[in-house]
Amino acid sequence: MDKFRHFIQAAWAIVSNSFIAGWQSGSIYRGELKSVCLPGLNCYSCPGAWGSCPIGALQAVAGSGAYQMSFYVVGILSVFGITLGRFICGFLCPFGFIQDMLHKIPFVKKINSFRGDRQLRWLKYIILLVFVLILPMFAVDIIGEGAPAFCKYICPAGTLEAGVPLVLMNELLAAAAGWLYRWKLFLLIAIVLLSVIIYRPFCKYLCPLGAIYGLFNPVSFYRFRVNEKCVSCSLCTKACKMGIEPYKTPNHRECIRCGDCLKACPHGAICKGFEKK
Repeated sequence: MDKFRHFIQAAWAIVSNSFIAGWQSGSIYRGELKSVCLPGLNCYSCPGAWGSCPIGALQAVAGSGAYQMSFYVVGILSVFGITLGRFICGFLCPFGFIQDMLHKIPFVKKINSFRGDRQLRWLKYIILLVFVLILPMFAVDIIGEGAPAFCKYICPAGTLEAGVPLVLMNELLAAAAGWLYRWKLFLLIAIVLLSVIIYRPFCKYLCPLGAIYGLFNPVSFYRFRVNEKCVSCSLCTKACKMGIEPYKTPNHRECIRCGDCLKACPHGAICKGFEKK
């Protein structure tokens, strides 16, 4: 299951960032496809990106001078969410794939949980509310335009996919890089190091897109189900790297649909698939 999932993750990351001319010149693709939101967290400014990041698009709309909410952006997030939920996090998010690969690096002791872990997971909802919605709407410049606060101050995916490559390939950008670039580089390095020890720390604690899709998990068409074969042995809980109890809440908002619980269940009590509503 892991090999198949990682293949899908890698293939999607390559396809969605395959604008070769951008990688060659250090420029950004600005064609018509850029108006299309991709399902995962994939930076608009990545030299290879064909599409837009839904979180970046949501901030851009919230921060516009007209203070309008785009039916397209909200609609596409709702369609992705109600159809797949956090399956997108597990299979179609390039930064999630990077964290998966980093966690495979051997380390003395991997941390599955710690004191305050449950409480810290609410942080991504606060980030969604404050940095994605409130600050772009109300912290505006002289002409009434708000900045994309999450992209500007937090997003490590943007730093990795866009900030670092563009600075390395553009001397003018390298000369202009200041404290904000250094802060985001520090944050990226911290998340990279934490990803070796903790499974998907960004997804668990900071990602506003995961927060949105997580809200759809209990009602999405694609879902996990526990049948009468379950004997509550808790082997699925031990296998779950997201720290939930699949046999109790198979569609928990933290579940990324990775399938580890299905593989761990000796009785075949957990199944997956689309369910009509």
